[in-house]
Amino acid sequence: MYYAYKYRLKPSDAHREELDRHRDICRQLYNHTLYRLNEYQDEHDELPSMTTLRSELPALKQWWDDLSDVYSKVLQTVVERLFDNLNGLSKLKENGYGVGQLKWKPPREFRSFTYSQSGFKLDKKGGQTVLSLSKLADIPIRLHRPIPDVHKSDSSCAAHQKSPISEDVDDEDED
Repeated sequence: MYYAYKYRLKPSDAHREELDRHRDICRQLYNHTLYRLNEYQDEHDELPSMTTLRSELPALKQWWDDLSDVYSKVLQTVVERLFDNLNGLSKLKENGYGVGQLKWKPPREFRSFTYSQSGFKLDKKGGQTVLSLSKLADIPIRLHRPIPDVHKSDSSCAAHQKSPISEDVDDEDED
């Protein structure tokens, strides 16, 4: 069974500013990847694979210095997000809905980024539970329920603009 546990972050002003900066870098990468997808489609008359666009990330880091500040798995999930959005549009089209195309995301429409499987850890530091995000910070969280004991491969962590943290867990029910 699939559960999504949500915990409220309590970031300081400095943490909030850094979270916003990382979110904006992810938004810019999303828009750049959308541009590259459209450019590739114009040149080759077909959509590139997710792997093709992901493989461009190391080269992008060479000239786009801000990308080096963001954890690599987060950047990869930005590319995944673009392809998830494309799949959603194609399914709507298959069901007879009139759909357009993906558009660039302005800051108000790109509100989260995701740490998938690695790069995050829930710790106790100084009596306070904190979320340690790789290449970011240790951000205090408010626990209103116990943290489930799960395998890292079954979880992901999304940081949202309004500061909730979502812990997605895939538990198997033994019925």
